[in-house]
Amino acid sequence: MSPNTAKDSLQAFCSSIAGLLSSRAVLQGVGVGNPNASPTSALLLHILQDTSGRIATILFAHRVGTALEPECKTYRLAADVFNDIAMILDCLSPGVPAGAMRVTVLSTAGVLRALCGVAGGSSKASLSAHFAKWGNLAELNAKDSSQETVISLIGMLVGSVVVSQITGFTTTWLVLLVLLGLHLGMNYAAVRAVQMTSLNRQRTNIVFSALLDSDSDPDTDARSSQSAVLTPAQVASQERIFHRDGALHWTVGSTSVYLGSACVGIPMAAFVAESPPLGRLTGLFSGEAYMLYFSEKRHVSIVLKRGCLVQDQLKAWTHGLLALKLWDGSSEVMSVLEESLAFLNNGDRFGGYITKLQGVGWNTDIAALETRSGRRIDI
Repeated sequence: MSPNTAKDSLQAFCSSIAGLLSSRAVLQGVGVGNPNASPTSALLLHILQDTSGRIATILFAHRVGTALEPECKTYRLAADVFNDIAMILDCLSPGVPAGAMRVTVLSTAGVLRALCGVAGGSSKASLSAHFAKWGNLAELNAKDSSQETVISLIGMLVGSVVVSQITGFTTTWLVLLVLLGLHLGMNYAAVRAVQMTSLNRQRTNIVFSALLDSDSDPDTDARSSQSAVLTPAQVASQERIFHRDGALHWTVGSTSVYLGSACVGIPMAAFVAESPPLGRLTGLFSGEAYMLYFSEKRHVSIVLKRGCLVQDQLKAWTHGLLALKLWDGSSEVMSVLEESLAFLNNGDRFGGYITKLQGVGWNTDIAALETRSGRRIDI
């Protein structure tokens, strides 16, 4: 058994036992063992939880649906955080006064479980596709499902003994927190170990910061220069699981400097709202599949033209990163954009970067920069 498989099995085992403890608390909260409890009240509470969960599913999927695949590592761990908080709320429910307070606590737990379902299911599908190296996605999912079934079964058998023996308040909470701590710790370690080959926003920052920092001579051909090309394994050890969406970080080694933010694929109306010099920009980017401009607040706005490819998106993001790195706060924005674009285009420098990245295992054909539904424009 590989280390990652062992971690996955252990976290599922801990989650199964913790789930039994939280289920017992929920049953106590809805009145099991209380002769004055009403079955109708328990049913109405279940309906309210289910309804709030379904509404949360729809809203959450609408809000973050596009980001689930590019940021699959983030949302995979976030799903476990949602689920564990829901378990804690379930265990708190018997101590909450009956009525609106208890209903609110249990409904919140139901909403968090719904968010866990969306985030966990979607991100897991993306991770499964990453691991299906030979196109055997169905086989991989079948085996993973079988493994989870076996571990859950063992967890239920062990958990039935644990639940019957642990009844005290302090002991129950101590065991629950230990199990949830192990659950999150194993999941964090497993997610950190995944080496994605697609270039999302954070990985693009890390990869191209290293390339640009080591390739400072504008007269050197990028194909022959000794620029630093990071592998997926090296980037996986540097990237954070939870990070600020849209942030532009100049990351070299263990040093990461926040330069500003960026938004890619925005509507033309939002781009015009930044008051850019459209005439000069149209001429500057006439040979590119994108246009960009940044404000004094260090926010880069990127519009994509119809027919824009994945590598064009990567170039646009890299251009914004380099432009903010070169801007000193007082120089003219257009001059910085012209200088940075000339650097990337000199001797097809950016094309050389892409070739080098492909050579060390990066897949530059997967669109992973847009975390919102993007727009395309015709000029």
